[in-house]
Amino acid sequence: MEVFKTHGAFSWSELMTTDPKKATEFYGKLFGWKVEVMPMPGGPADAPPYHVIKTRGADDAIGGMMACPQQGMPPAWGIYVTVDNVDETVAQAKAMGGKVLMEIMEVPTVGRMATIQDPQGAVINVITYAEMPDEKVTRQCP
Repeated sequence: MEVFKTHGAFSWSELMTTDPKKATEFYGKLFGWKVEVMPMPGGPADAPPYHVIKTRGADDAIGGMMACPQQGMPPAWGIYVTVDNVDETVAQAKAMGGKVLMEIMEVPTVGRMATIQDPQGAVINVITYAEMPDEKVTRQCP
């Protein structure tokens, strides 16, 4: 199954943390993750870097870590679910009693994403990935 193309598949995990360096050290040692630092996709040149997680011995990225985007935001893991059309998914979630916590945004070279909350209060990210010009290119992050 290609998780970046399969509607409903969990496709990315991301940690927003107050200290990406310490988180990299902790999880790298705990799970044997290899973490590569790169510029924030679609971000300004002075944006804090993005940390791409790979499992030991693998080239494919499985997740990422980044600094919390807002002061006072508690560290938390988030997950992304691939959807065929993020606009339709967000509209459907709202019609079913869900809320939009982060409006749909475009991240160049990554895709369109939003953060929604179900009627019980659980939060999840939805994403429609950008088409890759070369299917052999490894995705870096959402």
